[in-house]
Amino acid sequence: MTKTTASAVPVLGTRALNRATLDRQLLLRRTALPADAAVEHLVGLQAQNVKPPYFALAARLDGFDPEELSALMASRDVVRIVTMRSTIHTHTADDCLTLRPLVQAARDRELNAFRKGLAGVNLERLAELSRELVEAEPRTVKQLREALLAEWPQADPQALTVAARCKLPLVQTTPRGLWRHSGQVVLTTVEKWLGRPSEPEPAPDATVLRYLAAFGPASVKDMQTWAGLTRLRDAFERLRPRLLTFRDERGTELFDLPDAPRPAPDTPAPPRFLPEFDNLLLSHADRTRVVPAEYKGRSWNGNQAFCTLLVDGFLAGVWRLEESRDGAATLTIEPFGTLTRLQRDEVAAEGERMLKVMTGASSYDIRFGTVAA
Repeated sequence: MTKTTASAVPVLGTRALNRATLDRQLLLRRTALPADAAVEHLVGLQAQNVKPPYFALAARLDGFDPEELSALMASRDVVRIVTMRSTIHTHTADDCLTLRPLVQAARDRELNAFRKGLAGVNLERLAELSRELVEAEPRTVKQLREALLAEWPQADPQALTVAARCKLPLVQTTPRGLWRHSGQVVLTTVEKWLGRPSEPEPAPDATVLRYLAAFGPASVKDMQTWAGLTRLRDAFERLRPRLLTFRDERGTELFDLPDAPRPAPDTPAPPRFLPEFDNLLLSHADRTRVVPAEYKGRSWNGNQAFCTLLVDGFLAGVWRLEESRDGAATLTIEPFGTLTRLQRDEVAAEGERMLKVMTGASSYDIRFGTVAA
């Protein structure tokens, strides 16, 4: 619900924030957007593993075919690169050329944690040598590490490869990332892969507007969490005359685009199956708009993230998909609480849809049970 404080600043309740964010995330209703347009609107898809971007789009797009995203990767219109939060994201080619320079300061700070292992290493020389190596021929992480160790044998091997990844915009070349293909991580620079230079480090203002379009309404701290950046307050202040402001129920100031959708809190939100590391659950400092307090931490086991289930727009369980060589697929769903019969039927129907789109299985089984780590 939306309230108004004594100072006339509207207050957005948890369900209002939930519905607004789901709408921006294309999760209230599926859209017919092409895959590349969806990746652009969402400002990328987190992609530590190969499959999550495909499942993320299957939950959001009407008529999605995994081969569409795979073709975009094969044609280099979409790439896999380290950007926000020092994690691999799937971005459009245009976005990776601007977003990677935007977060470069964070990548430079990341190297402070590896300073001991990089004692005696000239980082500018390391960047120059790494560029020469991966542009002469795409290299596996092992090949790059061994070449750098030959130059700096006293250095920590992991620190050397982390330094190369932080100093250079390295993309994962195909076939890594293609649908139903296997391939180890092989690296080259984004400039070499795309045949054009990266942009100079941009001001964050345009990205603030795009973040709000995909994740708003949101606070400064929310965007800093999403981007892995600090000191974004100045950009929000420059944009303030163009934005609306709200408060959440804790009093935190939220910013939003004037014409962005803010559906009614009681707008229906169908069940959705999201992959592990979906950006919906990772892109706000305050995640209660999606994650109920009682389920905080339930979608993780140590460093392992589970695939997640949304019911009525909120985290409500986890799931696991297993496919056998004989063409059978088994979807196991573990709700955190008790589902009504209607909710259970709707979850099963959504699960059946996902299996048909994402597996092509000749037979499948949907079970409600325990999802093992």
